[in-house]
Amino acid sequence: MSVILHFGILLLAVFPLQAAAADYQLGSGDIVHITVYDHPELTTDARVDEQGKISFPLIGGVSVAGKTAAAAQDLIASRLEKGDFLKKPQVNLIVTEYRSKQVSVLGLVNKPGKYPLDSASTVSDLLALAGGVAEDGADEVILIHNQDGKSQQFKINTKSLFQDGQVDLNHQVTGGDVIFVPRAAVFYIYGEVQKPGAYRLTGNLNVMQAVSLGGGITPRGTQRGIQIRRDDKNGKPVRIHAALTDRVRENDVVYVKESLF
Repeated sequence: MSVILHFGILLLAVFPLQAAAADYQLGSGDIVHITVYDHPELTTDARVDEQGKISFPLIGGVSVAGKTAAAAQDLIASRLEKGDFLKKPQVNLIVTEYRSKQVSVLGLVNKPGKYPLDSASTVSDLLALAGGVAEDGADEVILIHNQDGKSQQFKINTKSLFQDGQVDLNHQVTGGDVIFVPRAAVFYIYGEVQKPGAYRLTGNLNVMQAVSLGGGITPRGTQRGIQIRRDDKNGKPVRIHAALTDRVRENDVVYVKESLF
């Protein structure tokens, strides 16, 4: 992946297009730390259960799912005061582990795995958390967005996003989404070239450019003897006499023959 693309991911990681973590809504699995000013005996670490509740001393179960940390601490303070346990309690609640909303980043990234969402996040935020796209990762990533039991797929060209500034491609992600980075398309060049092997296929690459990537034709080779070997629509291998301006496709084998003279 180009230096510009790496820089784009890092830039958006430093200046994320996201809301503050204070807007995060609690959910099942999250772990919170709660303190009450001047009452250390009430200090509590709690996990939000499957019913969206936490257990707190004196007042029992408190429904916090769907509430922000600020709203949850206000609710606990209100319950303590209404129950005549404390007068004007100062409650502080912080989320210590975000577990209810996670996004999976899979495929050719440097650190694949599940990442918690502690705030509103975008595709670029998650790619940054995953260490960016790996060297052999594709320029086009796939976002699988799950909502109301339905799945949608979005293909996102990272070059268009980072280099061309098409920020509309920077979709917001939600818990349960998957970002998948496939392997980059490649072609192969063999025969009478200086550097035979597999090469990344970018843009509308033609045969002349492919030969150039392969270091050029050796003194024993000839431009008139270039073939493209590819599978047809039925998967049957075919050989095509190639012109220098012919476009190279994914998985093509460009073969430069030896000159007969």
